[in-house]
Amino acid sequence: MDLFSAEFWAALGSIIVIDLVLAGDNAIVIGMASRKLPSHQQKRAIVWGTVGAIGIRAAFTLVAVWLLKIPGLLLAGGVLLVWIAYNLLSDKKKHDNVKAGVTLGAAIRTIIIADAVMGIDNVLAVAGAAHGHFMLVVIGLLISVPIIVFGSTLILRLMERFPVIIYIGTGVLALTAGKMITEEPLIHGLFEAPVVKWSFIIALIAAVIWIGYRAKHKEHQAVA
Repeated sequence: MDLFSAEFWAALGSIIVIDLVLAGDNAIVIGMASRKLPSHQQKRAIVWGTVGAIGIRAAFTLVAVWLLKIPGLLLAGGVLLVWIAYNLLSDKKKHDNVKAGVTLGAAIRTIIIADAVMGIDNVLAVAGAAHGHFMLVVIGLLISVPIIVFGSTLILRLMERFPVIIYIGTGVLALTAGKMITEEPLIHGLFEAPVVKWSFIIALIAAVIWIGYRAKHKEHQAVA
């Protein structure tokens, strides 16, 4: 991939969208972990907790980029990312057990640990979208981190107000998963023809969005 080529910009755009859409969990973790702190300490917990969490996530992502070069793992990662995309749309929650910290240090520690444990979706998605290019990961983080740190709550509210953002994010995740699967060396021969490759990817995106939408609709009916 040539630096600053059309493919480079497309991959970078995917990484930024993935980071921002999946930042909703960051907002929830931050809010739950720091809710018992005095107001003057909450901002410090948010900044330092998020900085620490992003640092660990960046390291994990760089390792994941390298691991996905191992035969078979690109396929496995793509399949897992399909499941992550489905969960994003179907409202599956993974942060119900995050406990509030009663001290600044405890809150920061909770934010970092919880985000590291729950961040597999972001790590895998960004690593897949980077196509093995570490610079893409770094540039994507440099652009996304300030937005996530200072605007995670806003991002969450926007996604609640404009559900189409979730669908766009799900589509980007499914697109990334499709590319990972079709580029897996073990089965790459099946997708050498561009029409076959893109027919599979488009069908995968449509299937994930439709199945996720149906699951979300059924959950809302059950609650009602």
